[in-house]
Amino acid sequence: MGMAIVKRNLYSVKIVIYKAKMARKADTAPLRRAPGEAARPARKRSAPRRAAASPDTPYHHGALRAALLEAAERVLERDGLQGLTLRAVAREAGVSHAAPTHHFGDLTGLLSELAAIGFRQFNAAMVAAGATGNSLIEKAHARAKAYVAYAQGHPGMYSLMFRTERLDYSRPSLHEAAEASFAGLAGSVGANRKEQISGQGLSLAQAADIARAWSLVHGFTMLLLDGRISDILCRLPEGTDAATLLDAMLKRAIGPVPGA
Repeated sequence: MGMAIVKRNLYSVKIVIYKAKMARKADTAPLRRAPGEAARPARKRSAPRRAAASPDTPYHHGALRAALLEAAERVLERDGLQGLTLRAVAREAGVSHAAPTHHFGDLTGLLSELAAIGFRQFNAAMVAAGATGNSLIEKAHARAKAYVAYAQGHPGMYSLMFRTERLDYSRPSLHEAAEASFAGLAGSVGANRKEQISGQGLSLAQAADIARAWSLVHGFTMLLLDGRISDILCRLPEGTDAATLLDAMLKRAIGPVPGA
């Protein structure tokens, strides 16, 4: 009786092993097609899905801020101040609409930081011009011409720099850049007066000389940008241009360049 049970158990085990082998063969055997049935294309493994790239992906945090300011300057010079919006800057930079707000808070913040860049560019041009020439008159002529040249090369930026109602001068970057610009003008006037001028306090005579110098070059520049100088040039001898007129104004205001 015992041997019969053992034999039956061994037989059952063999049956289970046999079925398992047949199942493995079925899994690995090539699929048989019915006569005339076309072969099925092999299933391709799908590539791993990549996460969608964010519009801000090409930039690091600091680089994005700089890219936004560069984009803002392009929009300003191309479309004017009326076309400079946060969305326009985001489109120009190729980033999300939220990026400018994240970095500058609002449009006033963006315009203020952009104006700070303008003042720094302007100050650099003034310093370079002041380094040319030997005499004070030569330096003064060079600075005045560089002033006008900067405005002609960056009309949108120049106009923004003096739109105080659109700017926040409490922002450190703009405040420092604007103060440096005034200090450069005061220093140039002080050199002509042969005295040190403090930006913290001015005498009436110092203030008058600073205002006169600034009014001369700034007034001429604004007339030039607005196209109003042509009203004067058309009445002058043929061939007289804006540069010739400016040079004549400077000669009358501060004297001719020695040897010219």
